[in-house]
Amino acid sequence: MAPIDFYHAPFSPASRGALLTARQLELDLNIKVLDLFKGEQLKPEFVALNPEHTVPTIVDDGYVLWESRAVCTYLAAQYGKGDWLYPHEPKQRARVDRALMFDMGTLSCRFDKYVMPVVFQGQKPDPEALKSLQEALRLLDNFLGGCKYCAALHITVADHRLAATVETIKHCKINIARYANLKAWLQRCKENMPGYHENEVGAKLFGEFAAARFKEVSSKN
Repeated sequence: MAPIDFYHAPFSPASRGALLTARQLELDLNIKVLDLFKGEQLKPEFVALNPEHTVPTIVDDGYVLWESRAVCTYLAAQYGKGDWLYPHEPKQRARVDRALMFDMGTLSCRFDKYVMPVVFQGQKPDPEALKSLQEALRLLDNFLGGCKYCAALHITVADHRLAATVETIKHCKINIARYANLKAWLQRCKENMPGYHENEVGAKLFGEFAAARFKEVSSKN
């Protein structure tokens, strides 16, 4: 099998979540890093592949796919040995889908609403947006009560995607220490997910960038 082209930005939680799934599956990847700050995602050859010009984007034997959670589930379904990463059984799969959708519609969404206006638009941090993000973290902490992983007794693609989000939140100096279940789960992910160091490195890169922008905005107000 030819390597899968994997268009990647290390600081992107979306891209890192899909990369964790690929690493779990031990796939042969041709990683193509895009510098989004330099606008490399807007080059005509990439836009021709993905009109939304987002990462991650994969090309698997001519099949082009983007959107992080779709990439995670496709890779697991296409290359997984068994269905443990993304179950076939409807109720088990629904639990994984629910966790993926919680990440998309609640946790990642609230993180973006708090951090992105400061980082990319120079707006003052919104205390209500931070409060909303902390509520999402509390909800995830509650979901993880008595559970080893977020949707099963073992790692699934939902853990990959959520681990990328939560690791980024942690490196943005948003305190997760108060959430004991969440903190313990993230440590299990770190210890048991192949390639987790790449997730940490990318999250740290984004966290450092965000911290500098928060400091800059704070100094102007």
